[in-house]
Amino acid sequence: MSVQQIKDAIATQKMKCPSCSKPVQQYDNFIEMTAFVSDGAGDSDSGLETAGSKVTLICGNCDWKERTEYWANYIDE
Repeated sequence: MSVQQIKDAIATQKMKCPSCSKPVQQYDNFIEMTAFVSDGAGDSDSGLETAGSKVTLICGNCDWKERTEYWANYIDE
């Protein structure tokens, strides 16, 4: 789950608006959700584990706009 996948889907017009079925034009406020952060106190797992991401999708063709963590559901493969 990355911002690059969202950018690619919008650029190739594969991300579709559920309201008008036209390509989504833009996104805003992308965040990576954190599941775990190592405190560095001898944990075998170091670093950061993510639990997905959230983004605001904006159609641009109609008034549809949605903040979602299920953005991959809007991509036509």
